[in-house]
Amino acid sequence: MSAPANSLPMLAGGRCLRLARMDDVARMEALIARSGIALSTGFYDERQAAAVTRHVFGVDTQLIADQSYFIIERGAIVLACGGWSKRRTLFGGDRTKQGPDPLLDPRSEAARIRAFFVDPGAARQGLGRQLLEHSAEQAALAGFTQLELAATMPGVPLYLACGFAIAEHFAITLPGGVTVPLARMRKAITAR
Repeated sequence: MSAPANSLPMLAGGRCLRLARMDDVARMEALIARSGIALSTGFYDERQAAAVTRHVFGVDTQLIADQSYFIIERGAIVLACGGWSKRRTLFGGDRTKQGPDPLLDPRSEAARIRAFFVDPGAARQGLGRQLLEHSAEQAALAGFTQLELAATMPGVPLYLACGFAIAEHFAITLPGGVTVPLARMRKAITAR
């Protein structure tokens, strides 16, 4: 069974996985801006990467308040962030939210995997997978048996490799008429 959320593990290379705090938001937003642009290359054109990074990506502080958002850091450097949610919102940071964000019923609804970003300099080192595994364990401990997410195209390979299946393809239209394709993905989970 996973360590409790308030006692998170040390990882290889002097990295630490821990709960995100409100005082981490500025550093996470900077990471998200770098990641959103750099890791979209080959998946989105420049306009799509800029639009989704500017208008959709960002920290959802409700996840921090719910203690379901995590960072991997080395010293004071945030290398990755991501988490899970017991709330209805499927994707987007604080600036995209409108109205209340009600709780999901773990008996009949899927927990959300939310806001995964890795520093471009730390990409392809397993950090996203570590965050995903930890988030899935925590969601299972909270009674959820399914996970759901809205993946950007750069994230789809990671989620497929981690056992998610594409449920549907869809697109969002952002300011300036920029259309960005996404994929709704799902996976069954169990508590260990």
